[in-house]
Amino acid sequence: MEVFTGELELLQRSLQGDLEAWGEIVKRYKDAAFGVALAILRNRADAEDAVQEAFIRAYERLERYDLSRRFSTWLFTVTANVAKNMLRKRRPEPALSQPWLEDPAQAVHKDETLELVREAVWALPESYRAPLVLRYWQDLELSEIGQVLGLRTGTVKTRLHRGRALVRMRLAEQGVTCDAI
Repeated sequence: MEVFTGELELLQRSLQGDLEAWGEIVKRYKDAAFGVALAILRNRADAEDAVQEAFIRAYERLERYDLSRRFSTWLFTVTANVAKNMLRKRRPEPALSQPWLEDPAQAVHKDETLELVREAVWALPESYRAPLVLRYWQDLELSEIGQVLGLRTGTVKTRLHRGRALVRMRLAEQGVTCDAI
């Protein structure tokens, strides 16, 4: 297993109460953790809250983390669990049309096909959306996705396959050919 340079040392220092070391861990993983939370919650504000709560929980439970395993998988599992708990507690809300947009100026420059793909992914039910985001935007292996979402690897494969098929079908309805993807 390959660990980022100094990551193990940062984790050990964090275990000893070094908040500066924990701050570096947060800096390294905050964007990826946000992606996991956003994939589940589809709401920026809720995803930010979930990530903050996930890092607090991870720090409080850091002594339970097995230093021989990949930290990102453990952290993404904590993040996914926090996000799922938030999802269960909140009332159903209408989905945002484009929750990933950072600001209108940047949206103008995005490739149209990429926007359509993202829109298609965000329109999927969470059971298909989360595995796709973890695989293609967070670059996790199938086994890691299974750990994060609490699923068997075979189930992850099935949901990825079905999710991709649903995205292709939605894009075809919009006149986008699979060759463009």
